Amino acid sequence: MLKNTRSDEKISVDALASLVRGRMQKSAAAGDDEVLELCEDTVMEGKTTAYLPLRKKAKIVRMVFCTLRCELEILQDLADDPQVTEIMVNGCRDILIEKNSRTLRTDLAFESPERLSQVIQRLAAKVGREINDLSPIVDARLSDGSRINAVNSNVAIGGPILTIRKFSGARLTMEQLIENGDISPQAAELLRLLVETGYNIFISGGTSSGKTTFLNILSDFIPADERLIVIEDSAELQIRGHENLVRLEARNANAQGRGSVSMEGLIKTSLRMRPDRIIVGEVRGREVVDMLAAMSTGHDGSLSTGHANSAAGMLGRLQTMARTGAELPPAVIRSQIAEAIDVIVHLTRTRDGHRRVTEISELAGLDGEGFALNRLFCYTPGQGLRPAGNRLIDTGKIMLRGGEEGLERLQSLQNEWC
Repeated sequence: MLKNTRSDEKISVDALASLVRGRMQKSAAAGDDEVLELCEDTVMEGKTTAYLPLRKKAKIVRMVFCTLRCELEILQDLADDPQVTEIMVNGCRDILIEKNSRTLRTDLAFESPERLSQVIQRLAAKVGREINDLSPIVDARLSDGSRINAVNSNVAIGGPILTIRKFSGARLTMEQLIENGDISPQAAELLRLLVETGYNIFISGGTSSGKTTFLNILSDFIPADERLIVIEDSAELQIRGHENLVRLEARNANAQGRGSVSMEGLIKTSLRMRPDRIIVGEVRGREVVDMLAAMSTGHDGSLSTGHANSAAGMLGRLQTMARTGAELPPAVIRSQIAEAIDVIVHLTRTRDGHRRVTEISELAGLDGEGFALNRLFCYTPGQGLRPAGNRLIDTGKIMLRGGEEGLERLQSLQNEWC
């Protein structure tokens, strides 16, 4: 709903859309061009829009047209904007976006909570899901790769909630991260060497810190002749340059509570598919046990991500998740984690909107009842990602896969920062 700048009379997009529907029935208009022309005539001739400037009228015309013809209605233009990476609808009258790494409030609003609910129900139906009082949450992937999360009004106090995370077809490269100052050239070259020679790398970070993007970038360094099995809760990764690639996606139960396929089940079955490396998009629960087993049983060079506030915090979370999936003593779980993971890369979204690598640490075994972290790089505000002055302790995989050349590359790199 918009407000006339020269009066207190409110402009209802829904009311204008209803007028256009009536004209469509009378004229039997079917094509988008015909409907757009009817929208223009209705808005330009309307009493409530008579005093609005032409630019404002054009905006209302577009909103009316989207209400009639677009799946996302008034959100469609935001969804079509390549610079918008996230749309956050906090109730019908509070719509925000993330654009160019900044969170901005829009002047858009749905006419009513019911209108927003209709959009959410339509999106849910498109992916074979339902959202209602009995099933109040939907988390799904759309055909264009975007991920939606919706919460029904019986759970969300301020009305229906809709979050759309968009994924651009354009992928960042390591060179672009270096150019943006989000990683140092030395750290990038070290990670390239570690990926090529089969180190198991875990990427940690908070929400929207760039974990998926960074995993995509690291995957570019995997030798092209290796067989990759990619497992995700919602398909988001954009692995390229690998012909021998298998992608698996978990599936929620349908409206009858049947047909679910868990991450845990997919990881288990992937071990029977002769993978060279297993890439797990993100671990959140019991599946971490199977992921650790895969990393420890001949699938060197595997990659995964998880939510945490630091590298050390990620190790603590992995222990907690593993305990939910296996009745093992804490000491055994710590031992499995230390054996499976070689390096942890932590990312942080900073105040300026950048998603930076802020820590690279080698998991160098156990230290009593905790983990021994050998910090290789750490981020300092104003200075960027800097070497921590330590050398890589475990060079076995570099020696095995990279030979003398690999060791020379490592030595050359470490001479620069040690």
